[in-house]
This record gives sequence, structure tokens and C-alpha cells, in this order.
Amino acid sequence: MHSMTVSNLQSAFSGESQAHMRYLAYAAKAERDGFPNVARLFKAVSWAEQIHATSHFTVLRGQVGPAITVAGGGFGLGATADNLAVALEGEKFEIEEMYPVYKASADYQGERGALRSLDWAGEAEKTHYALYQAAKESVEAGNDLALEQIWVCERCGHTVLDEAPDQCPICKAKKEAYQAF
Repeated sequence: MHSMTVSNLQSAFSGESQAHMRYLAYAAKAERDGFPNVARLFKAVSWAEQIHATSHFTVLRGQVGPAITVAGGGFGLGATADNLAVALEGEKFEIEEMYPVYKASADYQGERGALRSLDWAGEAEKTHYALYQAAKESVEAGNDLALEQIWVCERCGHTVLDEAPDQCPICKAKKEAYQAF
């Protein structure tokens, strides 16, 4: 695997790992703030971010061995609306900047496995952005997010509310591949 692809996958692994943990912390804060459904959303998307990190890690491990360095980052906990704003900025960065660059590099270098992992994660981030936007609007209005269930595709991290689709629009997995939260 080309060194640029390895570097990009390591960076994506780091970012997804940090988002996974950050969203778990945000979920705990949302629960304390009285927004249990927003907390469930944070937990569900946290799991999706873990799926992305695991996919990147799997591709890397097959190429560079078991040692992967993950840079740390400090993220404070604010009010739930503030945490949702930070989550939105993170998702926006991944959608608009990170994944397009990483995908272009993997494509240029002919790294098909990396390209698929990066593409699926980038597409799933778009659903996370929309869900966080809806949650932020609800919280800013003083309400919890209205939902029945949150579903996350275990293959790609696609996330939807209330009912899982018959087939994942990103990775084409069957409905049974969705985990309920």
C-alpha cells in the first residue's frame, strides 16, 4: 500500500476513534441534560464511528502490521446543543474535506479496499450530519429528539431513525445487518 494511503487511513482511524469516544461522552451529558433520545442518537452514531475505525484498522493491519499510532485530542463537554454543534462541525469536516481527499488519494493509488472503506464512511457521515442537525434544532427548541428507534448498519455505519431499510443504500447490506439502538 502506498505511504500516502497508509497515512490517510491512519488519520481516518484516529479521527473515527476520537469521534467514537467523544460521542459516548456527549451521550452521557445529553442524558444528564434530560435528552435521552439525543443520548441514544449519540450512542448509535458512536457505534457507527467505531465501525468506520474498525474498517480502517482492518485495512491497515493487513498492510502495516498491528502497531497503529493514534493521536489524542482534548474535547470538553458543553451543553448538549454545544456538543451537537461540535459534532456537526466534525461531520462537516469529514464530509467536505477529509474523506474526499483521502478517497481521491486511494483511488489514484489504486487501493480498492481502502477506497471502499473511505467511501462508505464518507457516505455514512452525511446521514450523521443530518441527524445531528435535527437533534440540535430539537434541543435548541427545548425538546428531546422525537424518535422510536435508531438503526446502524454494521457494515458501513449508515444510520437511520425509526425503521431500518430493507437494503442499506450505501453498502447494499440486507436489513438484518442493522443494529437497533
